[in-house]
Amino acid sequence: MAAHIQLLYHLVFSTKERKPLLRNDELRETVWDYMAGVAHNLQGNALRIGGYYDHAHVLVRIPAKQAVSDFVRQLKCNTSKYINEEKRIQLKFHWQDGYGAFTVSNSQKQSVIDYIDRQLDHHRMRTFKEEYLAMLEAHEVEYDPKYIWE
Repeated sequence: MAAHIQLLYHLVFSTKERKPLLRNDELRETVWDYMAGVAHNLQGNALRIGGYYDHAHVLVRIPAKQAVSDFVRQLKCNTSKYINEEKRIQLKFHWQDGYGAFTVSNSQKQSVIDYIDRQLDHHRMRTFKEEYLAMLEAHEVEYDPKYIWE
């Protein structure tokens, strides 16, 4: 029998030092669109990309043969390069070194899409730090608070 694998991840990563470099709505949408193209070029399928001024959320299917860490590294590297080469902002743009990758069941796919779509409203009440720590807790990811933020 052939292998049949469907790997859906909710990726989360912030700008370097969580600087709010993605404040401009047009820039954010351009970055999300570009990121979707990068995911496609990596044989992934970005179902939804969104975020806030200082971070990104990506709901993506990643090929089973590709390591999540390699996929995320290439996704972040290519989008940073695009932002910097196109002079989309005045400062040098970088994503943080780390990331969160949370598996998503097909039955939860729509709720994650809705969550990503509500990011602008969501962050009127909660910081990225609060959001990310809550995600780690909800997914029972062990972490050392002293090393969580770069």
